[in-house]
Amino acid sequence: MLKNIFFACLFLILASCGKKPLPKPSGELRLEYPAPKYQNFTSDCPFTFDYSNFSEIQDGKKKCWYYINYPKMKAKIFITYFPIQNDFNAHTKEAEKLVYEHTIKASSIDTQSFSYPAKKVYGNFYQLQGETASNIQFYVTDSTKHFVTANLYFNTRPKPDSLAPAVDYIKKDMLHIIDTFKWKQ
Repeated sequence: MLKNIFFACLFLILASCGKKPLPKPSGELRLEYPAPKYQNFTSDCPFTFDYSNFSEIQDGKKKCWYYINYPKMKAKIFITYFPIQNDFNAHTKEAEKLVYEHTIKASSIDTQSFSYPAKKVYGNFYQLQGETASNIQFYVTDSTKHFVTANLYFNTRPKPDSLAPAVDYIKKDMLHIIDTFKWKQ
């Protein structure tokens, strides 16, 4: 009996010695999003733009305020509209205040101004780097009657490395919104 147990143990020891275990290669997260197809957004508000069919638009808390939802990314773009009533400077200061409130967490803030005189569309595009609550913001105005802001937020803790693919995807959509933005006459 002891002999059988010895041979069984010897067999298990020899059978378990085979190939050396190799460490698994580290995996990289690969996020792929569909190529956007754009559709026109129109409403009773004094502006129109094109937005991605990968997103959906919902009404916001006030008239002419909207949420562009990206449910698969847990992201939202908040769009707000304000009529200008001799308070243009107050609106631009408020938009910039929303951007620069993130300086505590932002490692950098890149600002790009844009101007489409033929469409009377002017504004600034802000990209915030680091662990900020909002990664991208912009405002659009005609500088006389209308002022629109847009802010990108994710429903998760700000982790720049893991959010980077989604931020890049939505950044392209936000730039497309600016490029196709028009005021109604």
